[in-house]
Amino acid sequence: MKNKFSTKKDILKFASFILRQEAQAIISSSRGLNATFAKAVLKLRETKGKIIVIGIGKSGIIGRKIAATLSSTGSPSIFLHPVECMHGDLGIINQNDAIVVLSYSGETEETNKIIPFLKSKGIPIISITKSLRSKLAKNSTIAVRLAVEKEACPYNVVPTSSTTAMLALGDALAVTLMQLKGFTNENFAAYHPAGSIGRILTLKVSNLMRKGKDNPVINQNKMLKEALYIMTRTKSGAVSAVNEKGELVGYFTDGDLRRCFHKGKTDLKKPLKKYMTQNPITIYPDALAKEAARLIKEKKIDNIPVIDPASKKPVGIIDERDLIEKGFI
Repeated sequence: MKNKFSTKKDILKFASFILRQEAQAIISSSRGLNATFAKAVLKLRETKGKIIVIGIGKSGIIGRKIAATLSSTGSPSIFLHPVECMHGDLGIINQNDAIVVLSYSGETEETNKIIPFLKSKGIPIISITKSLRSKLAKNSTIAVRLAVEKEACPYNVVPTSSTTAMLALGDALAVTLMQLKGFTNENFAAYHPAGSIGRILTLKVSNLMRKGKDNPVINQNKMLKEALYIMTRTKSGAVSAVNEKGELVGYFTDGDLRRCFHKGKTDLKKPLKKYMTQNPITIYPDALAKEAARLIKEKKIDNIPVIDPASKKPVGIIDERDLIEKGFI
């Protein structure tokens, strides 16, 4: 077959077209949602057992991901291959479970073979399929229509738009169910104790802040040049200013220094309190690190002094660089 792409521009143009086609498939699916989707979500919320996702081929690959998303968002789920079901795996299904069957055509032979068994057990069957006239849809408790009429494949053969939309619809199902169940960040963290998700949801400011000799602190009455020495030594770009009781009363940063020089009113022998920012933004050690990241991005600052809520003394500093390194920014 003759290659129709003669330049890199042609390749990019065609790839962009495919992406737009698949994006349109998701939009069409969104517009095609109706009461049956809501019924499906409510039925799954009532389920006392597992949610079992079934599919074959590309739908099976999508099914594995949907089952994983359901499990990670508070709805215990497993994926079953329909052929393996016919060779013993049906034994894992009980009457407290609910079934989600994925089939674009709704006429997949391997999938439809197990439907009579599921119906005989009175197990609710939710199908996601293009045709509500298909054998699968007609034998389902609830049939959710996948409103995709054409694949992004130029020959309308390779599962592309249909699998993209099916995955997105599965995500909508899982996340809507998660909201209905009141699944929180704390629940999510418990299901993801390791990896970046768990870290982002559970890590506290105290776990990331620079403390001890790396925590830049100086009395507000000390000279500005002494404050600059501490800022340089700790490589923090800022210093917390305290009173005689050790309580935080101000904050001085590299940005403050540049502004001072710009105004031409800087005397390195003057006390720091003449130049520091009073009543600075602060955060507590027990706050989540993601909250510190939010403040740094929202306020467009580089770091935040961390203070003890009882004594008001600066116990650390949390820096943008550390948050970036850990994936919070």
